Amino acid sequence: MEQSLLTVLRLAAAGRPPAPGMEAPADGLQCFTDNRHKGSASVTLHQAYVYLGIAIVSEVIATSALKASDGFTQWLPSVVTVVGYAIAFYFLALTLRVIPTGVAYAIWSGVGIVLISVVGWVAFRQSLDLPAVIGMGLIIAGVVVINMFSSTVRH
Repeated sequence: MEQSLLTVLRLAAAGRPPAPGMEAPADGLQCFTDNRHKGSASVTLHQAYVYLGIAIVSEVIATSALKASDGFTQWLPSVVTVVGYAIAFYFLALTLRVIPTGVAYAIWSGVGIVLISVVGWVAFRQSLDLPAVIGMGLIIAGVVVINMFSSTVRH
């Protein structure tokens, strides 16, 4: 019976064994290794967060370059945009091997919103009013709550 990684993680959290061919992690930071798909390397939780950080930074660079591309009329910022988004989605895909999609996307979008707002403020002189700053503070608080208190992400 085929089981997704998310199903396996749910079973592990409930203390039930995964399907045959799925090996349990040796430590709390290692994800399940899927032996049914030879060649697919396991990713640790630490690696997944590093990959998520790379994805977020790449997305912020790509979005900044998108603004500078002036509707894809400037070739260098346009190339940076396409390459940046490709890198971002590649590393996000690696992240999703370990971190559940909803959690990864919450972190990706929350941190990305804050970073691109700061870049817009510094590089493009876009203003941030008090409600925008308060809203970003709430976004950061949400990301912190997910990472500190959610049982969805193994610590």
